[in-house]
Amino acid sequence: MDKSESIVQRPVNRRSFMKSGVLAGGAATLGAGLLNGGKSAFAQDGGGLTRGDAAILRFLAAAELIESDLWTQYAELGGIGNDPPIEVDPTPNPPLNAYQMALSNLDGDGPQYITSNTLDEVSHAAFLNAFLESKGEEPADLDAFRNLQGSTATGAQNIGRLTNLMHLNVDTSWFIRYRSTTNPDLGATFPQAVTITNRTAIPRTDADFEGVNHIQVIANTAAFHFGTIEQGGSSLYAAMARKASSAEVLEITLGIGGDEVAHFLEWVDFAGNGVQQPVAPVSDGGLTFPNFFSPLNPLKQPSLIFPVPCEFLSPKLPHCAIIRPLTDKFAGARAVVTFLTDMNLFDGQPKEFLATLQRFADEADSASRGF
Repeated sequence: MDKSESIVQRPVNRRSFMKSGVLAGGAATLGAGLLNGGKSAFAQDGGGLTRGDAAILRFLAAAELIESDLWTQYAELGGIGNDPPIEVDPTPNPPLNAYQMALSNLDGDGPQYITSNTLDEVSHAAFLNAFLESKGEEPADLDAFRNLQGSTATGAQNIGRLTNLMHLNVDTSWFIRYRSTTNPDLGATFPQAVTITNRTAIPRTDADFEGVNHIQVIANTAAFHFGTIEQGGSSLYAAMARKASSAEVLEITLGIGGDEVAHFLEWVDFAGNGVQQPVAPVSDGGLTFPNFFSPLNPLKQPSLIFPVPCEFLSPKLPHCAIIRPLTDKFAGARAVVTFLTDMNLFDGQPKEFLATLQRFADEADSASRGF
């Protein structure tokens, strides 16, 4: 077996398998009660929102419903427990499936991070919709479109999905963008770090658990997709914050947006572990994750996990480390709908689904700051 066919199985750190069990179960129950589109127990009178602020929060709630749906699929198969939707397995040290092991090769706490990220996204969607209702506004409701078939591998729930993780075109240009001194808002463009086209990021059936390289490439695809999703959320919240009229809505966008940034930085490191030894190089079915240290290219250096200072506002000003992009053109609501659609995340959804998202996006991007 040559180097490209040998994957080192790192020991899994189980120290946090059980410590968040009560929290996970409680939040999952809360999320299930609030994401069904009905009026919640939090509805109250008074304190209305401007039309623009309501539109901003409604689009963000829709985006969080989409994130919750895709992350729940990752948690079912790759998280620390397989009980629906993100419960922790009560067994002290449950055996890991091959997908969890492949994710653990990238970080021993990978399954815990996946479950924690899922929990956060469920809480974001639940909060945003509850807040909208508390102000007398309609929440985002996508339940009519939970019809996609997900994975049938052991551990996956047999329920309808909003998102399809099995035919992804993963935009990996963010990996280079955050290592560059240039800024997309000022015209910079970036190549793909790894070209990932029409690939699954989760085991589709139990057959996908077989083959060490096969399941590792699926896990690596997921790792880059994690970063792709969370960098998009980081930019979206920053773009929406610029439009908020009330201090309360600004506080919401900054608070939840900051959590999205925290997610992103973890997945930057996580994805980088898939393109260096001992995991890389690894290939399967025409997709190769090379070792980015051989040869070293600073624009692909895995150990650079923080944003490199770049152009900001004007090329004449000193470089500054920031989240980017920030403008509507690249980070606004319409841009996010295009970004997610081009990813093939909605493969199988009817045109009515995209029309609903586009309407939410048009309303959010039309919002402007006012007092």
